[in-house]
Amino acid sequence: MKLPAFFIAHGSPLLALEDNEYTRFLARLGSDLGKPRGIVVFSAHWDSPQQLLTVDAQHEAQHDFYGFPEEMYKQSYPAPGDPALSSRISALFKDHNLPSQPVLGRGLDHGVWVILQKMFPQADIPVVALSVDSLRSPEEQYNIGRMLAPLREEGILLLGSGGLVHNLRLLKQDDQPERWALDFDAWIEEKLTAWDIASLFAFEKLAPHAREAVPTYGREHFVPLFYIMGTAHEGRKAQRMIQAYQYGTLSLNCWMAD
Repeated sequence: MKLPAFFIAHGSPLLALEDNEYTRFLARLGSDLGKPRGIVVFSAHWDSPQQLLTVDAQHEAQHDFYGFPEEMYKQSYPAPGDPALSSRISALFKDHNLPSQPVLGRGLDHGVWVILQKMFPQADIPVVALSVDSLRSPEEQYNIGRMLAPLREEGILLLGSGGLVHNLRLLKQDDQPERWALDFDAWIEEKLTAWDIASLFAFEKLAPHAREAVPTYGREHFVPLFYIMGTAHEGRKAQRMIQAYQYGTLSLNCWMAD
């Protein structure tokens, strides 16, 4: 069965310890999806001009953050890797003349393991992590996603982990979203539901409050959306599954692309 692909916001690393509407949604989503043969994740926390991918047989969780409660540094997600799946991905990239580099021993960054811990807590599904390149054009990012579309028919779940509204410099003490954040997410919903890629590719010029929602230093959190959209180029359908906020300026949303 062909699996849908998903853009999933990973929010603050503290999601790993939280029980709220969003974490419960992720748990239900994982349960509904069953047990895919493997999971491939484009992570905002792996930004590189080269296309990189993990090739490990076994992963460990990176604790790639600081200033958090001690309990955060005890969190683990010992998911297996899948070198054969990594080789399949490399071959798909090569078929489309995209050079890629295998990476051994990196582990899974928190953009990967925090959401997977909620979705698939048993950590028994093979995971391959992929880098993104925030400096590529949206069209290039979209087309890289297209290269991996065949995996969706091979029992592989394709995910993009990031955040559509991700402004760490304007965080608040409460979760009430800022008006500009709501307006930006509403614009994304309108264009993505219509699969208006021309507008989405030009979001920095066209979307209201794009500078606040996607500051230059946080662009890597937005671009996994384009990679995931590319994996669904054939069907060109998108549905927002949930919308929530943390600290007013981090959107917690999940988009399904099919």
